[in-house]
Amino acid sequence: MISVSSPLVLVGAGNMGGAMLNGWLAAGTDPAAIVVIDPNPSDAMSLRLASARVRLESAAPEGLVAGILMLAVKPQIMDQVVAGLTGLVGPETVTLSIAAGKTIAYFEQRLGGAIVRSIPNTPAMVGRGITGAVANAAVSSEARTQIDQLLSVCGPVEWVEDEAQIDAITAVSGSGPAYVFYLVECMAEAGRKCGLPADLAMRLARATVAGAGELMHQSPDGASILRQNVTSPNGTTAAALAVLMADDGMQPLFDKALSAAANRSRELAG
Repeated sequence: MISVSSPLVLVGAGNMGGAMLNGWLAAGTDPAAIVVIDPNPSDAMSLRLASARVRLESAAPEGLVAGILMLAVKPQIMDQVVAGLTGLVGPETVTLSIAAGKTIAYFEQRLGGAIVRSIPNTPAMVGRGITGAVANAAVSSEARTQIDQLLSVCGPVEWVEDEAQIDAITAVSGSGPAYVFYLVECMAEAGRKCGLPADLAMRLARATVAGAGELMHQSPDGASILRQNVTSPNGTTAAALAVLMADDGMQPLFDKALSAAANRSRELAG
């Protein structure tokens, strides 16, 4: 069971917020300690909240002060959302953001107090995510432990002391699942061009990436060792890797891509 400062207020019950909520409930968090604020929850989420007896509000109710205020809305609408939440923040409130780009300073200026900025990723929806997090000086060790427990329901949490690293974390793991999905698309398309039916190529690529990910999850070996283990000298895998690992192969492309993602994260801080 997760013990948290009550009430635990979740603003936004979309994919990521919903994943966190489901994790909290599965971990035994008291539904009576949770308040969800979302003006347009999906039908499925509305049913989930009703069945779990979690309080749902369309806007911040008057008189409610959050113990932990978790912001799970897109950075593009954060300005308008935060403007309606100031009444929820008291002297003991810890604000936890999972929005890309929005800095600790951004929330300090608008809400004040203890702030944790974090960036999870979409595998959190199946309990296999990973989250990077950083806290300001107002966050106590007890509050940090509570936040770690809340985020950990969807996977491990990596804390950093330098907030600038959150933009890089966003580029690597926050946006990273999309790179993997696109890798599957590219593998399937290349397989089609090699003569496979498109649907078979997609099934092969999808199962291969999913299986390789699970192997890496279960194996104590690092990624480079796993790669070497499957690469026979002068074999088919080695022939493909000679292209992918060339000076103009995947590494410089990923360098450029992740730099673009990190720069965009910094731009969203406005």
